Amino acid sequence: MDKNLEFVVDEKIKRTISALERNNMEGYCVNNKEELIEKIKEICKDGEMVSVGGSMSLFECGVIDLLKSGKYNFLDRYKEGLTKDEMKEIYRKSFFCDTYFTSSNAVTEDGMLYNVDGNGNRVAAMLYGPDKVVVIIGINKIVKDLDSAIERTKTVSAPANCRRLNRNTPCHKMGECMNCNSNERICNEYTLIKRQGTKGRIKVIILKEELGY
Repeated sequence: MDKNLEFVVDEKIKRTISALERNNMEGYCVNNKEELIEKIKEICKDGEMVSVGGSMSLFECGVIDLLKSGKYNFLDRYKEGLTKDEMKEIYRKSFFCDTYFTSSNAVTEDGMLYNVDGNGNRVAAMLYGPDKVVVIIGINKIVKDLDSAIERTKTVSAPANCRRLNRNTPCHKMGECMNCNSNERICNEYTLIKRQGTKGRIKVIILKEELGY
């Protein structure tokens, strides 16, 4: 990264981490995926029960591979051949896990986490249940404010995820939110975490790369 652009990015990350800490959340910055994995090993002890929300970021940065490595008791929603009932059971057990891993559709520079879910299991676990929630984002997920977070979800996250999931929705075809009423719509539960009641429960790790949608 160009040193001048890196300065701009670094200052944005500093503002975001400071704001997260004011909102009772912990913020960390890592330079690469190797540092990210080491930070996770500090946060999450061997043998802990862990689970994940649906996230391309977790695949791209190697976290899913780490959780599958045998170091942890992983509630694996990606295990081949799971039935619908077995998947539902994993979602429910996730509320009792030690550490829940996910990403966020957007994190604002004033320290808020904005997310839109299809069936709500991801945001539900972020809000309540697991002892620790580790949110992993790339620099592309940091936005100025709530309005920018909403816009990002409409123009990036929703259409990209609908294409990934091959949903028959207008945004799949148009590349932006059309506020549809489709039965295959994935934008159903909207949440904004402005502050964490339990100090340090939510930990946001910012990787100085682009990750996910």
